[in-house]
Amino acid sequence: MSTRQASERDDPIIERREQLAAPMAAGEKPREAWRIGTEHEKLVYRTADHRAPSYAEPGGIRDLLLALQDFGWTPIEEGGQVIAMAGADGAVSLEPAGQLELSGAPLENLHQTCAETGRHLAQVKEIGAKTGTAFLGLGMWPDKTRAELPIMPKGRYAIMLRHMPRVGGLGLDMMLRTCTIQTNLDYASEADMAQKFRVSLALQPLATALFANSPFTEGRPNGYLSYRSHIWSDTDPARTGMLPFVFEEGFGYERYVDYMLDVPMYFVFRDGKYIDAAGQSFRDFLDGRLPALPGEKPRLGDWEDHLSTAFPEVRLKSFLEMRGADGGPWNRICALPALWVGLLYDQGALDAAWDLVKGWDMAGREALRSAVPKLGLDAPLPGGGKLRDIAAEVLAIARAGLVARNRLNSAGDNEAGFLAPLDEIVRTGTVPAQRLLDLFHGEWGGDISRVYEESF
Repeated sequence: MSTRQASERDDPIIERREQLAAPMAAGEKPREAWRIGTEHEKLVYRTADHRAPSYAEPGGIRDLLLALQDFGWTPIEEGGQVIAMAGADGAVSLEPAGQLELSGAPLENLHQTCAETGRHLAQVKEIGAKTGTAFLGLGMWPDKTRAELPIMPKGRYAIMLRHMPRVGGLGLDMMLRTCTIQTNLDYASEADMAQKFRVSLALQPLATALFANSPFTEGRPNGYLSYRSHIWSDTDPARTGMLPFVFEEGFGYERYVDYMLDVPMYFVFRDGKYIDAAGQSFRDFLDGRLPALPGEKPRLGDWEDHLSTAFPEVRLKSFLEMRGADGGPWNRICALPALWVGLLYDQGALDAAWDLVKGWDMAGREALRSAVPKLGLDAPLPGGGKLRDIAAEVLAIARAGLVARNRLNSAGDNEAGFLAPLDEIVRTGTVPAQRLLDLFHGEWGGDISRVYEESF
């Protein structure tokens, strides 16, 4: 989740509705300026007893963050507490229960992305060796109850933790128990954004299936391959889902603005503090009628904050965010941006991917999204067949897109090799969660603690 750094005093007051589309329009870039942003979260645990460390304990999350100073990172504070670290490789921040996230820098190619990921993991592993902590690449805590998990000192999290139970049954699980990998990509124009949004939204269930990696809850199989994905279906219906309007004729920035104006607020950031505005209306804020700040109108930073509080399967800010994948180990992190860059950053691949999904109706898309958390590649496609029936074709389109990009490393290799982990999943038909379940029922003998041997 976002880490607020800028002061609201730097932001212009929003006087006209046209200003609301400005952050999205400002994201337009020529093809040569398109970049790749990769975010990945991981679970932090004590090696001695597998406990999730608290923020302030010796060797805990705060100490882990501060130790990154030895690698050139700079602390970011909120209320006198370190909540993130900034550096050349982006930002390292903490999620609500201490999950550690790297929000990577915008990079030119996947070779750089994978090098960035490798640097980050080497750094935190070195720190963990000193603090007695290690990292687990899963989509959800496999054995922890909510009560066993710490809460991090970040103002927006306190507001969300209070609000989540009012609007859904699993929102606290989303905040406290899950991890994801995410890819952030650019667009050239409003029309380009719309095509990329439609393709990535339609195919997001495939990413969920290929990266499904959360089959355990509190030490036992939960009946799902991606329970993390299922959690989003009962988190907050006002800010999640498949966004049917994206597929409607004429979709663009203004329609997304309408959607976001209907998403209830969480907070307003003022004087370094988060003010609780949960459930209140940004439309009222525009009119100076926000109960949390009566008489005051929003600034552009307030709107940009609000854009970060919707959680659909694909999200638009000044770039597009692909949000469907479970967290995983290092050797799968680079595969997610490889999939989406291959599909979206070459026009031939983008057109081919759209041809594959444009005939799906909305009911079929919704049914596919609903079935994937439990069924994975066996989820039914709109119009017949199963998701596995198109998986190889989608990877072939992505591979062709990466080859066409022709971004080579020093050895002369293009980016297509980063798809290899997904090729293996499609070839065998076994998603990561199924492999873990096979181990649990076989070699592990039902001992969930063995999952910690699967760490980064």
